[in-house]
Formats: sequence, C-alpha cells, structure tokens
Amino acid sequence: MGGRFFIEEKGISLLFLIMALLLLTTLAYVLSYLMPMKHKSVIFPLHSLPALALAQSGLEYGLRYSADQGWRTRLDLERLNNAQVCQRNLGRGRFLIQYHSATDTLASTGEITDSFVRRVVYLNNFSTFLRLIFAPASPLPCWATETRQARFFIQNVRNEMVTLTAFAASWNQSPPTRHIIRIDLDGVPKFAGNYQNGRPAENFNRGGGQQTVLPGAVIPVVIEWNSNILNGTNILISFYTPAGKSYTFNLDADGDGLPPC
Repeated sequence: MGGRFFIEEKGISLLFLIMALLLLTTLAYVLSYLMPMKHKSVIFPLHSLPALALAQSGLEYGLRYSADQGWRTRLDLERLNNAQVCQRNLGRGRFLIQYHSATDTLASTGEITDSFVRRVVYLNNFSTFLRLIFAPASPLPCWATETRQARFFIQNVRNEMVTLTAFAASWNQSPPTRHIIRIDLDGVPKFAGNYQNGRPAENFNRGGGQQTVLPGAVIPVVIEWNSNILNGTNILISFYTPAGKSYTFNLDADGDGLPPC
C-alpha cells in the first residue's frame, strides 16, 4: 500500500514538473515576441522628432529654392518635383518634397536612415508664402516692344504691404551686349540709367525711390533695354525691400525666350 502511494506521488510530481516546463516555455516565447516590440516602441519616439525636423526643413527648402529660382506660378513650381531638386540628404536622414499644383500644396517627408520612422508635413496655399507672385489672372511675361521691352504683372498675395526700393537683373543673350535703361512699376518710372547684366542691386532713382504693393494689389512691370536683345533668354529680375529681402521673378523659366505680347 505504501509502495503504491509512493509511485502515485512520483507521478503527480512528474506531472507538475511537465506543467512547469510548459509554462516556462510559453513565458519564454511571449518574452521573445515582446522584446522586439518594446525595442521598436523605444526607437519610434527617438527618431520621430528628428524625422519631423527633416520634414519641416523640406518645407523651408522648397520656399527658399522656389524664391531663388524665380518660380512664381503653379506651373513653374511643379519643377520642385524634378529628381535633382525634390530630395536632399541631411545627417542621418533625408527629406523629400512634392508639389501638388491642383491644390497648391507642398508635402515634405522626413526619413531617418535605417529606420522605418517617417513624418510628413503639408503646407497649403504654398504659392501665397512667396508673397509676390506673377499675377495668375494677368498675361504671362512677354515682349511688349520688339525684344527691347519686357512686360509682366506681379501680385501681393499676403495680408501685408510690400515696399520695394531696389532691383537687380541678369539674362542670357547673343552679342552685342545690352543694358537696362528704364524700369516702370504700376505705370510710374522707378529707374532710369545704365544697368549692366548681372551687376549688384541698384536703388530706384525715380518716382520717390520706392514702390509699395498693397495686399491683393496687381501691378504691371515694364523693363526696357537700350536696344533689341538678340536671343534673350533666362531673364531674372529681382526686387528688394529696404531690409534686403529679395523677390526674384524668372520671366523665362523654360529658357526658350519670351513670346510677343
């Protein structure tokens, strides 16, 4: 009788041992599954803020690059999507930008190298942040008088007035060299003189030495050279505020010359 009880006790002990081993095996499996999840949950907040900073840098880059290139229309701004323009590497990550002309929205994605983390930010009404743009409801830049007088229209799309006091210009052309002799803003002469291609900015010397563009206002701009320009392309005109902020207008973003008005 005592021997039988001993055998049954050993059987029960063995059963508990097997159950304990199964429990430990299950616990080990669960822990092995949770460890990568915990690792990922720690990595996300560490990389999330840098990814967001990269995405925001992409928006700033898009604004600055567009302004420097003189891209002021939605059609021109689509050039931001070119492969050579739309992405930049910064440190351990990069940003990618994409402009949607239909909604006038710039999207910027920040990514961290060797990480699944990415952040996307959007800038709606993107063109309005350029403040001065080619007036979308007005005629495109064109030659008003043969190829010696260019005309275009600009618009202030922000809620603050802009005061312009100086200009600079550059263009490509075949010889002989031409120079700018006159600039009119809103029908009023603002510069008269002899401005050479690519020279530093010069102050307005006519019409009170400045031009104020009110919020929402559209004004015509006329640039006149001393004679017809032969094969004139890539015409860039920059206007400056008293604080030195520049607004560049690329009259010929396609580089194939201006059409007649």
